[in-house]
Amino acid sequence: MSAPQIPAGQVELRRADRDLLLRLLAVDTVSPLETGVLSDGLWQAQRAYAAAAAELGFVVARHEAPTAADLTGTGVPASVRRAAADPGFLACQPSLVLRLGPPRSADRTVMFNVHLDTVAGVEPVREEADRIHGRGAVDAKGPAVALLAGVRAALETEPRLTDRVTVLIQAVAGEEGGAMGVLGTRPLVRAGFTGRINLFCEPTGGRLLDHCTASMTACLSVDGEDAIDDRPGAGHNATVLLGYLAQHLAVALSGETAGGQVCVAGMHTGDAHNRVYGSGRLLLNLSYGTPEAGRALAAATEQAVAEGLAAFRTVFAGRPGFARTATDAAAVTRLEWLKRDLPALTPSGDPVARALLEEHAGLPRWPADEPGFTCDAIWMQGVPGAHTAVFGPGDLAANRAHAAGEYVDVADLERYAAAIGRVLVQFSRTES
Repeated sequence: MSAPQIPAGQVELRRADRDLLLRLLAVDTVSPLETGVLSDGLWQAQRAYAAAAAELGFVVARHEAPTAADLTGTGVPASVRRAAADPGFLACQPSLVLRLGPPRSADRTVMFNVHLDTVAGVEPVREEADRIHGRGAVDAKGPAVALLAGVRAALETEPRLTDRVTVLIQAVAGEEGGAMGVLGTRPLVRAGFTGRINLFCEPTGGRLLDHCTASMTACLSVDGEDAIDDRPGAGHNATVLLGYLAQHLAVALSGETAGGQVCVAGMHTGDAHNRVYGSGRLLLNLSYGTPEAGRALAAATEQAVAEGLAAFRTVFAGRPGFARTATDAAAVTRLEWLKRDLPALTPSGDPVARALLEEHAGLPRWPADEPGFTCDAIWMQGVPGAHTAVFGPGDLAANRAHAAGEYVDVADLERYAAAIGRVLVQFSRTES
């Protein structure tokens, strides 16, 4: 008789699962990097999640806030360093590790990573038939609950699962708000809470994404002198200078986007109509697919800024009202990297793990012609013996993650739970 299998379709999301999701959505876990408001919401949500997981046999392997030592080294965004100056910030950013089964070597361990922090924006929590609304419904409290349903299905199919497999769940802080995982995922990976297969529960439409871009943020700031509108040439016109540089960089960097994207983002100098603003800033977000591409893009950006400043001086040097700005452009303009030197995730090349996920568990691959995105999975780059992919229910855009009206369909969560169950059962039946 063949071994029992989890159906390819869906695993039921029970009433208790739905209620857990609704409770998690009702807890405010917005990243303080977005609002500046500190709370104990993540502690509450993680304790509720741990209690639900305990019913399946999970134990708490670690539950603590990051320390200042976790923020050393490269790759820590400037916004995180500033926020961490307040000890209360780190204290309200705990991460949780749950373990099912005894501690084992990574080659017999599967790790799942899900974040319980959210972006800002109040979303009324409600359940309408088979659709659940609320901030974090799809990104990523819904996937967190479906993950537990999938583990339950695996245990029901393979009652002796933990005789051969250990399951880790990282339920982290610091994914949203531009923290880039340095508060939660990076310390846990460095502490060794990883497995042979590592799945990051982000919305991918139920497809396996085995590569992730990283991003860096450049800030061009102008620090000059203001002037009144009657004497515009007496000061430095940051609006014209930054506007010129924005257009120049958009053109100059358009050919430097292999494996990533160049986003010429926010610019601000002032709001009044009768004043020349001498100060302002322009932000660029630059993503890349490999560390080498990131270094090349950073160098290209620095060169493009220098060339843009030289071109601005040539164009505006003889124009009344802008001569001082042209002359002093390089002196009053500064390029600062608010975030850089983050790793990018590249495919592991583990044929056994790839076959288990794609052929035996039946998980489809992310289309080769569709751009990937950035998430905490970047911190798995270079971990020996680890096969990592991003895999989750729903779609970031279609389900309105980070926007008004965020929701998740129960059917998507149920298909995801079935997929998680198949992965665990297949892994338990696979020799090292």
